[in-house]
Amino acid sequence: MRLATVAQMTVRGCGVVLVLLGILFWTGNADFLQPVHILLGLVLVLGLWTLSFLALQSRAAIGLGALGFAWGLVAPILGLAQTSLVTGGGHWIIQVIHLLVGVGAIGIAEQLARRIKAQGVVAMVR
Repeated sequence: MRLATVAQMTVRGCGVVLVLLGILFWTGNADFLQPVHILLGLVLVLGLWTLSFLALQSRAAIGLGALGFAWGLVAPILGLAQTSLVTGGGHWIIQVIHLLVGVGAIGIAEQLARRIKAQGVVAMVR
C-alpha cells in the first residue's frame, strides 16, 4: 500500500473520531476523553505532514504542501491554547474556529493525496 494512501486513511479515520469526540465535548459529555482527542489530533497532523512531505518531494503540489506544513503547526497550537484564548460566553467562537481549522486540515490532506496520486508518486511502506 502506498504511503500516501496510508496517510490519507489515517487523516480520514482520525478526522471522523475527532469530530465525534468534539461533538461529545461540545454537549458537555465525555470531557475525560480530551487526552484521546489531543493524541488523535496530533496523529492527524502527522498524516497531514506526511502528505505535505510527499507532495513537496514529488513536486506534485509545492504551494499546497507548504500550506499543509504551516496548517499542521497552527492546528495543535490553537487546539491546546483554546481554553485560555477566550473564556466565558464567547468561548464558542474559539471552538468554531478550532473546528474549522481541523476540517481545513482534513481538506488540505485530501487535496494533497489527490494530487500525489495523480502525479503517480510511488512511496511504498516498507
